[in-house]
Amino acid sequence: MGAVALHKDQQFEGATDSKLLTATRREELAELIADGCLGWRVAAASAREIERLNVRGAAILAMKRALAGLPFDADLILVDGNPVPELGAHRSIVGGDRACHSIACASILAKVTRDRLMRKLDPRYPDYGWASNKGYRTRRHMDAIRAHGPTAHHRTTFQGVLQVELDL
Repeated sequence: MGAVALHKDQQFEGATDSKLLTATRREELAELIADGCLGWRVAAASAREIERLNVRGAAILAMKRALAGLPFDADLILVDGNPVPELGAHRSIVGGDRACHSIACASILAKVTRDRLMRKLDPRYPDYGWASNKGYRTRRHMDAIRAHGPTAHHRTTFQGVLQVELDL
């Protein structure tokens, strides 16, 4: 999850829904955003935390970590998607990464951070294809789980991983 604080009326040309951008453009924008914003933080929850808390609970934990990592308290918290009462006062915006510039910027920073992490993990676990699939369930990734089993980075309670283990 990403959090970004922008200067009043600050805009980064081309910053929109991160899923609509190429990886190269996301990297370029991430550098501009990180260098030009008031502050930013990306945080995550581990596979074990996701298994313990469930996906929603872990997402809330990651949001709280990202907000706590900012160098100041946010004046206004904007959340992409449905309301998250656990965050306290905030505004939720469904489709926020297309409708809200700061949410788009936070999403770009989060996705770039995730992609960099996947590239770092890839040499440690080359059979899983993390540099290219970014941890998504591709045929190669599922075949690697079948052949080598899940790593410490896999959610073993996730139905896709469970199904592969049952197929063994």
